[in-house]
Amino acid sequence: MSVRVISEPAELFFDPGSESLRFLPEGPYPLGSNRFSWVAIQHGPTASVGSLNIYDAKTGVNQSYALPGRPGFAFPTDRGNFVVGCERSVGIYSIADGSWKPFVQGVDSQVTGTIINDAVLWDGNLIFGTKDLEFKTQKAGLYLWRRADGKLIALRNDQICSNGKVVIPRADGAVDLLDIDSPTRKVVAYRLDIAAGAMDQGRVVVDLKDQLGVPDGMTMTLDGKSLIIALYNPQAADYGRTIQVGIASGALEREWQTVGSPQATCPQWVEQDGQLVLVITTAVEHMPSDRRSGAPHAGCLYRCLTGPSSESSILRNFLPVFCEPV
Repeated sequence: MSVRVISEPAELFFDPGSESLRFLPEGPYPLGSNRFSWVAIQHGPTASVGSLNIYDAKTGVNQSYALPGRPGFAFPTDRGNFVVGCERSVGIYSIADGSWKPFVQGVDSQVTGTIINDAVLWDGNLIFGTKDLEFKTQKAGLYLWRRADGKLIALRNDQICSNGKVVIPRADGAVDLLDIDSPTRKVVAYRLDIAAGAMDQGRVVVDLKDQLGVPDGMTMTLDGKSLIIALYNPQAADYGRTIQVGIASGALEREWQTVGSPQATCPQWVEQDGQLVLVITTAVEHMPSDRRSGAPHAGCLYRCLTGPSSESSILRNFLPVFCEPV
């Protein structure tokens, strides 16, 4: 029996207001009602820096904080700061005074030409990957920063662009790490034993080879049954696509269209006025002028209103803050 795919346009939500901030937005993350953070990974095609941004949906004001390099991710901490993966370091950034305090350095030290990319938090631990800046060589790493002992553990060293990540607990006490290495166009589930710092060879749970665009950022539906994946389409198109795919079935269930911006980069849940909202970031990156003129909203953020939130804690439980190392 065929599954009916729901297709709907996403609503244009926020224009960052400058080409530097529109270049490569990613990583939205909730900061309570009506506020969320996001990262501008790179402020232009030749830039070596990016920024942490905080958007207030009530006031429409975006605050941008310069970072000492190109960030791959940023999550709020339990002390009002942010844990940020920046270039080849992970550290604590304070929006109060602009200080930057790395606690992990020398990521991917065995190779050149990679920087930290996407990440996920799980039970106090941080799982993150890196990307090859040329997007062609299998040299990027996948890492676990284990909170119990503050140890950085290399899980893989053969990815190209380590992107979307989701963690699902298992009955045996380990977890399934669902991970995207973008050029493969596959979501792979690895059994990850955090205490042992080891994972298996993985199994493919979703194959996206027939989808238009390259899978980028990823989150999960709140019932834990499906994945939501942004597809980065480097070709001319009227809209970008962010899709929902069943974990058990691998079947396409739903799609949101970002009209005027084909390069969708990352989906995430936030709360706005008591409603759960899916925010989708998009990017200008690599667009030649002719394609940019046909994508008037490239680099803007979109939203999809999904319904009321019955419990204010739902996103805090689903998307936790990071507990800073002592």
